Amino acid sequence: MTRVSRILVAALCALAAMAATATAASAQQSWVGLGDSFAAGPLIPDQSLSPLGCLRSDSNYAHQAAATLGHTLTDVSCSGAETEDMFNAQSTDAGTNPPQLDALDSGTDVVTLQIGGNDIGFSEIITSCITFNPFDGCKGDYVQGGVDEISQRIAATAPLVDDVLDAIAAESPGAEVYVVNYAAILPHSGSLGCWPQVPVAFSDVSWLRAKQVELNGMLASEASANGATVVDAYAASAGHDACKGTSTRWVEPLVPGNAAAPFHPNLNGMTGIAGEVAAEVGS
Repeated sequence: MTRVSRILVAALCALAAMAATATAASAQQSWVGLGDSFAAGPLIPDQSLSPLGCLRSDSNYAHQAAATLGHTLTDVSCSGAETEDMFNAQSTDAGTNPPQLDALDSGTDVVTLQIGGNDIGFSEIITSCITFNPFDGCKGDYVQGGVDEISQRIAATAPLVDDVLDAIAAESPGAEVYVVNYAAILPHSGSLGCWPQVPVAFSDVSWLRAKQVELNGMLASEASANGATVVDAYAASAGHDACKGTSTRWVEPLVPGNAAAPFHPNLNGMTGIAGEVAAEVGS
């Protein structure tokens, strides 16, 4: 081998080493997972002890997606979280979760955020609409005189989500932010639902579905206004709602058949959503 050839080979080896180093650095990006129970994964094994009251699974979508991409994850999502719990410590039945935004710093590369459902009282709405009589609806409790209380709650939550996204940008200005919306509980179409598996009145099915779509639409608007990317878990969950069988559904009905909380994603759901998240972050 001539001297020139040796120099060329050495240069190529150096370039290859630099590329490998860059690839490794990219694969080890810092990822922070923020959010509520739809992000945390209550009752899905295995549950974190820090704190136990957050009901946070090590198989939730942030964990799965970060592992797929080789990123380093700090997951501080917590069941029951509202937008205020991004800024303030959250007391749970078994421990206190620090302010979720405390997990961010200037070196954070990726942030996933799922929040807003508890601000509008989504669990309370579902619980109050459960009925043993499929002809006894709850819509009239929330829509009176042409005014939809849930639509008002969604509108009031929009600036709170905006505040969270502003704070993320301030704490981690170089981070790519991904807002994950809420997977479907009820089928994407049809007016009957699946009482008693999801025991809401036939007359409430279309309205409750519309409220979830409205909530997801608000999240999309706030994400767009703040330069964040939406991960559309709702669209991805078509055909996997809580009315489907145990092996097909991503969200559990009132009486879960998989390890998960009622009306929350199960492991199949977390895996499906993780695929959507990983595709967006990886792109």
